[in-house]
Amino acid sequence: MRGVFTPVTQVRRQVFVEVAKMAYEDSLDKIEELPYKIIPGEVANYRESVFTERAVIGERIRLALGLNPRKANSPAPISMGIEKVKDVKLSALPLVNVISFACQGCPTNSLKVTDNCRGCLAHPCVSVCPVNATSMIDGKSHIDQEKCIRCGRCKEACPYNAIVQYDRPCAAACGVDAIGSDEYGRAEIDYDKCVSCGQCIVACPFGAIADKSEIYQVIRSMQDGNDVYALVAPAIVGQFGPLATPEKIKAGIKALGFKDVVEVAIGGDLGSIAEANHFIHKIKTGEDKLLATSCCPSWSVMAKREFPELASCVSMELTPMVATARIWKKEHPEAKMVFVGPCSAKKLEASVRESVRSDVDFVITFEELMGMFLAKGIEPGSFEGEEYNDATAIGRGYAYAGGVTDAILDSIHEIDPSIEVPCDRAEGLAECKKMLTLAKAGKRDGYLLEGMACPGGCVGGMGTIIAPNRTAASIKKLQKDTPEKHADESKYKDCDVD
Repeated sequence: MRGVFTPVTQVRRQVFVEVAKMAYEDSLDKIEELPYKIIPGEVANYRESVFTERAVIGERIRLALGLNPRKANSPAPISMGIEKVKDVKLSALPLVNVISFACQGCPTNSLKVTDNCRGCLAHPCVSVCPVNATSMIDGKSHIDQEKCIRCGRCKEACPYNAIVQYDRPCAAACGVDAIGSDEYGRAEIDYDKCVSCGQCIVACPFGAIADKSEIYQVIRSMQDGNDVYALVAPAIVGQFGPLATPEKIKAGIKALGFKDVVEVAIGGDLGSIAEANHFIHKIKTGEDKLLATSCCPSWSVMAKREFPELASCVSMELTPMVATARIWKKEHPEAKMVFVGPCSAKKLEASVRESVRSDVDFVITFEELMGMFLAKGIEPGSFEGEEYNDATAIGRGYAYAGGVTDAILDSIHEIDPSIEVPCDRAEGLAECKKMLTLAKAGKRDGYLLEGMACPGGCVGGMGTIIAPNRTAASIKKLQKDTPEKHADESKYKDCDVD
């Protein structure tokens, strides 16, 4: 539902706006009033009662402050633990949380017969069922759910498309099978499998899943007088409407109180050069089996966890976010670095990973940034704009699926145009697993592989505002207008990020 404005979207953004206002006004003491401000009156708009609606809002407010949700079986105010909120870090897992009483307990994977069934004489649905789960009752097809093995043959055989396959939207969106059920049939996340991609958040039509935010901590850090830099992901292009060019977005972000705005695509330029050299000197020589790469931490965690045989083939180069933060942190060691990006996975990378020092102090999504704009009454498209020329065209392409591959190929061919590079790429973790299964079987030796957890790449992240295809089109237009086309033209190419 990315790019579609729904009541779930509206509620989520209202919470971000109110939490941002609370941070700007330093008014945490008003937290108990917020559910009544967001859900006024006595009549429910979305759920069975206004009390349930406000209870869900309370949990969303806690998560937006970086706090854990409350248990439904014990009394606790929304403000429980709020005295520590300025010190809250997202390393307090879990990042992605189910608000249990907001979950509607959607049916799990099952096949259902709809009213389209014509009770045909052939009833092929009965003939093809391998376990005799399908039969004709009162002239209509019927599926015995106790016997059904969800093979889908009846669905494929029906000439009227009368049989449909249901699954929980959150579970269907999860590429690592991390969504299960609790004792009440409500969605439950297996955190041993979850990679914090956040696709379940945008998939749930009941708004029952949310991630923790650092929007409050970012604002208070600026209010406390710190120099705070916004490191913006390339997918920010076009997120705030057609009038909000990158130059105007930069001016709008600075109007919020940020010291300056830096393109994270700088790190993409550096990464593509490093990985091009790795491919030439390690893969083409046969020293390493293949190079699997991405700027996506969810992909990286999944690949190493589920395909340990290929762990050594997953690129060890710093992601654009980390590389850019390293550069700016060296120049401004006392300043705070805030990554502004498209997804919750970057929150995981910045605060939780122990193997890589990120130098990123906070992470917020584009939606959370919008909450800050609205809280301050700022319209990015209304500004004159400021110079926006940190990165090259190829580095800016990291935001969409295939862009990382394009960047590395471009850098390889800048070094040696004669080198042939077999490539494969996948979007969505389920498809990524299929690609890595082929690699595990030895069918991708010598390849450059790219994986992205979100369909469309970073432009499809859970924290984006507009449809992925529209963002990708905006980025490609910006790439076309960027004078420096190749990574080796970057003014930061010689920076040390160790």
